[in-house]
Amino acid sequence: MESVLVSWSGGKDSAIALYEILKSQKYQISALLTTVTEDFDRISMHGVRRILLERQVASLGFPLEKVFISKNASTEEYESNMEQVLAKYKDAGVTSVVFGDIFLEDLRKYRENKLATLDMKGIFPIWKRNTHELAHSFIALNFKAITTCVDTNTLGRQFVGRVIDEQFLSELPPIVDVCGENGEYHSFVYDGPIFKKKISYALGEIVLRENRFYYCDLIPD
Repeated sequence: MESVLVSWSGGKDSAIALYEILKSQKYQISALLTTVTEDFDRISMHGVRRILLERQVASLGFPLEKVFISKNASTEEYESNMEQVLAKYKDAGVTSVVFGDIFLEDLRKYRENKLATLDMKGIFPIWKRNTHELAHSFIALNFKAITTCVDTNTLGRQFVGRVIDEQFLSELPPIVDVCGENGEYHSFVYDGPIFKKKISYALGEIVLRENRFYYCDLIPD
């Protein structure tokens, strides 16, 4: 059975990708790999506290591998830190990394090119799936997720701190990809068929960062 890492943001698409990988029964998961912004002690981009990430991954039952970057990390810093971690796993026999990307061709090519330098490859279990079908399937499978960040270029403040359900999907503007594949929103999955137990939290403060992104803080219960 092939040993893999799973690129884990804590969000919806990562969860669907992990679900598909587990369902296939073809892979052994060595760890979930998450980028954490060290200055904030939160998941990069998603803004979720590290303690919630750790509880989430513990409920999934896999080891967690954190890649730490600084708050204003350059591409070079990110790539260097990521490469060090990947090289460690490559030496331990891991050959591939699983990603929850759906249709961004440039992003997939970037990932594959970076992995190729380490003689590793990418696995994309939900690639080219219809995003409408994916979003509705996520809900039908009884996954539970909440939006933690929205990009105000496409979504208003009212969309952050919202549970992703049929009502949420129905309210999204037509220009927005329902899975947020273009970065319209990010999420935190707190329950579902692959979780041993629900991750409890309370809604915290909503803040605007960089005059563009609304973040909703999740407070560990």
